[in-house]
Amino acid sequence: LGGWHRVALSPDGTTTLEQLADRAPKRTVVVVGAEGPGLGAEVRTACDELVGIPVRPGTDSLNVATAVALALYRLAG
Repeated sequence: LGGWHRVALSPDGTTTLEQLADRAPKRTVVVVGAEGPGLGAEVRTACDELVGIPVRPGTDSLNVATAVALALYRLAG
């Protein structure tokens, strides 16, 4: 995807959604995996960065539809 910034949503992302939103390029692709197994290693490697959405301690992760909705809303603004 030439010219696109590839972002993988993952609970173990090293960048937070807020950090990304502060500097996200206009041409950003958000990549998500299936609930449970998440993204495979090959897909994660192909992305430019892993982005996480902080959740309360003791919470495993958000469901994928909720995570995508939050990411798209935050990146659109």
